[in-house]
Amino acid sequence: MIGAMITGALKRWVLAVQEFTYLLSNSLRYAFKSPRYLADTLLQMDVIGFGSLPIVILIGFFTGGVLALQSYRTLSTFGETGLLGKVVALSLVLELGPVLTALMVAGRNSSGIASEIGSMVVSEQVDAMRALGTDPMRKLVVPRLIGTVATLPLLTILADFSGMLGGYFVSYYTVRLTTEEYWTTAYQSLTFQDVTQGLLKPFFFAVIISLVGCFQGLHTTGGTEGVGRATTRAMVVASVLIVVVDFFITKFLIGIGFF
Repeated sequence: MIGAMITGALKRWVLAVQEFTYLLSNSLRYAFKSPRYLADTLLQMDVIGFGSLPIVILIGFFTGGVLALQSYRTLSTFGETGLLGKVVALSLVLELGPVLTALMVAGRNSSGIASEIGSMVVSEQVDAMRALGTDPMRKLVVPRLIGTVATLPLLTILADFSGMLGGYFVSYYTVRLTTEEYWTTAYQSLTFQDVTQGLLKPFFFAVIISLVGCFQGLHTTGGTEGVGRATTRAMVVASVLIVVVDFFITKFLIGIGFF
């Protein structure tokens, strides 16, 4: 009995991986082919990018502030409070900025994509779309993929800057670090490799956020209750994959001597 349950679960997992790989390969291929639904793509860029801007800036600002407060406690032990700008800048650009931004966008948009497409599936709108000769992959998936890939790196940049600004306010008004000392150490600590890594990760995270949401939405079953389950799964799976992929990207870049 238990063995049959384990075997069934493994089969479902392998099938899900296979179908997700199929979705990934086709969506990347269709992204460079006609027809292109420009209006849908611009709409998704507005919903995903501009819609996520307030929460991303807010989270980035207070993350930088908390990071400055905690780092000051450690650095003051060694008498190196002048390095506070360097610690905040490197932590945000390399890890916290890309990962936290991706997690916020995943919580807001990956679940939203799954809910929207899932509702279309259970109401048979997707079947009607196929009957009219429109490919749901091109109409629904590709615009969301392009919209996320185009906006997530920009959101990451804004989150990094907002975080460094939050760290500056804490450093200036709480730690009494001068403006020149903070921003000079922050600027000089960042190398081309650091900035490249910080801007490379969002492209991978954007693919995860958009396609996980689309995958869960397209495989929604069970009516309105199924839409709720798909929404929850999309957020959880996307968040876990973001953290896992972040680890392997960092390990790969260290392995090839990128740093």
